[in-house]
Amino acid sequence: MSPKQKTKRAAKKRFKLTGTGRVLRRHAMKSHNLEKKSQKRKRAFRRDQPVAGADAREVKRLLGR
Repeated sequence: MSPKQKTKRAAKKRFKLTGTGRVLRRHAMKSHNLEKKSQKRKRAFRRDQPVAGADAREVKRLLGR
């Protein structure tokens, strides 16, 4: 019997898997210098973005899927 695969904890904190198997990430540019960014732009940062298809496979591997 082979050992169970461990989830990379850093990846678990940064990515979220949806029920349909898509990988979501948080928006970049959200953490500082918010005064100069427009309200519209800051609102858009709230929504999670899907991870690019080329990276999604690697992220799923880090999450143990």
